[in-house]
Amino acid sequence: MKRFKADLHMHTVLSPCGSLEMSPGMIVKTALERGLDIIGITDHNSTRQCAEVYRVGKEKGLTVICGAEVTTKEEVHCLTFFENFEKLEAFQKYLDEHLPNIENDTDKFGHQVWVNENEEIQGQEERLLISALNQSIDEIEQKVRELNGLFIPAHIFRPSYSVYSQLGFMPFDITPDAIGMSARVDVEEQIVKHPELKQYTVIRSSDAHFPEQIGTHYSVIELAEASFGELKMAFHQEEGRKVVELR
Repeated sequence: MKRFKADLHMHTVLSPCGSLEMSPGMIVKTALERGLDIIGITDHNSTRQCAEVYRVGKEKGLTVICGAEVTTKEEVHCLTFFENFEKLEAFQKYLDEHLPNIENDTDKFGHQVWVNENEEIQGQEERLLISALNQSIDEIEQKVRELNGLFIPAHIFRPSYSVYSQLGFMPFDITPDAIGMSARVDVEEQIVKHPELKQYTVIRSSDAHFPEQIGTHYSVIELAEASFGELKMAFHQEEGRKVVELR
């Protein structure tokens, strides 16, 4: 087994809250400078910037796991990841179907564009991506399971847009692959307070919206290789794969 540094929660220029500097080239360059081995691309309710970050990452030797940060009907943020572009495209169709038709206010939120490596605009999302889908947390997890993806409630103790802020508990009818906790959270203390969480693997990520935030927090994971399948095994602590440190 080898140890890999993974920052699995990262936004690009496509997210309305993401910096215009968060282009594929800048993300990959900065991630490698910070010593990361694996990154996760998780724009709000969209996967459309994933393919270009993946392509640039592959050229430069960085493993890019593709997905989205989904906002549930309850306004809970959840990370979702998929093993190939066919499944990613199927999930994008699901997002398009269930994202409300609320027009983005570019003066207030900025443009929601996806770009190529040269920062040339390839497309623009007209609907506001930070809206909540019209799907519940369990419905979204069910769709992720249909596509053999990974489902991870994000920053679960954040004061807003988290499982505990919105629901007050971890739903009994979902089975996360892992759970995300922010850097300011004492993991051991929270597990004592919420013993229902003891069964889950915890990850920590930067939730980067600006280049300087990339890699500021990450998880150290023991894997045979940097891949989607190996991450899935690590989250379920299978065959020696596991998360060994949170930074």
